Amino acid sequence: MRVRIYQPARNVMQSGARSKGWVLEFPPADPRALDPLMGWTSSDDTQSQVRLRFRTREEAEAYAKAKGLDYVTTPPKSRAQNIRPRGYGENFATDRRAPWPH
Repeated sequence: MRVRIYQPARNVMQSGARSKGWVLEFPPADPRALDPLMGWTSSDDTQSQVRLRFRTREEAEAYAKAKGLDYVTTPPKSRAQNIRPRGYGENFATDRRAPWPH
């Protein structure tokens, strides 16, 4: 069983407070089954529900090594900052180049 260690992406609606830590996630061992009566999906695998959080990547890798788990580390994807020259204040500037659009 190969666990995955990754840094979660920022939430679109938030400032990204949880994106600083690292997560160790177990893969599903059994496929999910469909309950014929209610239509719910279920599984006997409880380990796929476990997500362990660590402060650093090294802590997560050390935990996986100590428990004898085979792991894959996915590096975080960096993105370029979106910084406008004048930003939000440009909406209210008195020296606007174009007239106010309303």
